[in-house]
Amino acid sequence: MNAATLPIISMAQLDSAEGLAQLRHAASEVGFFYLVDHGLGSDAQQDYLALSQQFFQLSAAEKQQVDMIHSPHFRGYNGVGNEMTAGRLDAREQFDWMNEERALAPEQLRAPWQKLIGPNLWPDGMPALKPALLTLQDKLSGITVNLLQKLCESLGVDRNALDATIGEQPYTHAKLIRYPAQQSTQQGVGAHKDPGYLTLVMQDSQSGLKVERGNEWVDVEPIPGALVVNIGELLELASNGFLKATNHKVESPTQGVERYSIAFFMAAQLSATVPVLSLPPELKARATGPSIDPNNPLLTDVGNNVLKGRLRSHMHVTRKHYCDDPLRDLLAKNFAYMPTADICDECRV
Repeated sequence: MNAATLPIISMAQLDSAEGLAQLRHAASEVGFFYLVDHGLGSDAQQDYLALSQQFFQLSAAEKQQVDMIHSPHFRGYNGVGNEMTAGRLDAREQFDWMNEERALAPEQLRAPWQKLIGPNLWPDGMPALKPALLTLQDKLSGITVNLLQKLCESLGVDRNALDATIGEQPYTHAKLIRYPAQQSTQQGVGAHKDPGYLTLVMQDSQSGLKVERGNEWVDVEPIPGALVVNIGELLELASNGFLKATNHKVESPTQGVERYSIAFFMAAQLSATVPVLSLPPELKARATGPSIDPNNPLLTDVGNNVLKGRLRSHMHVTRKHYCDDPLRDLLAKNFAYMPTADICDECRV
């Protein structure tokens, strides 16, 4: 599979039965596809990628000012080797931002996931970053909500079937990502599935993203102007496994080349519980249930599903902000399935 054979879906064609059929096939058989005619032009994407490069060119002190260690909400900067995927350290640096919200007071916390709610961290030395990324967040959010409704239509259910789980706006999480060149091929980010409804990826001209297809890994070559879309675990759950969340990874670039990308993850509200859609009989017969991993169970309660991934990925933040009482007891109750290697010594269950 390459750029010519990975499904290419046009948003402009999704008002037709043929276009919806192509979307349904891409989402159920591959779980990954290119999206074109989505409204965010190639020039605009290049501007955002250039802004990302500017951020990573800030001094170490300026990036440390917004280091994620300062955020119990998992926002901000991570240097190379500060995130784990599949139990191994990733060779990338990144900047994470989510919905801009006010944090709850400690006495207001009733569930561990509520500690995810809070403000983003923004660098003082780059004032243009905040308005630009919040604008991008709004644009990509609109694309994903529209696409989610089209996916519902393609499944033969009401286009608004999942709207109640989103509310006024979906929960979103986005990353600016830099993959520095390595001496040899290694894990830029390890093999994983994304936890939300939908992911959009904006790539520069460098390849590196790979998707698992059968027993091989295939390249997702950049196509100018196209966004890469993949189905998340929550959508696999909602469709009872008819739509597929697919393993993917990024290999670090070599030969002195850097790779930049922007990833945008859209999910239901953290307070939501994902319903199982009532598919038409012909699709229901093909829905074999979501994939099962005893070390990474899929949770229909969105907040805990999201928090699970954050706790495992950023252990330095987990140790600093999630080992206090009474939150430790809530973690022990809600995450008893997590292997002890994923939890710091004080919170082993």
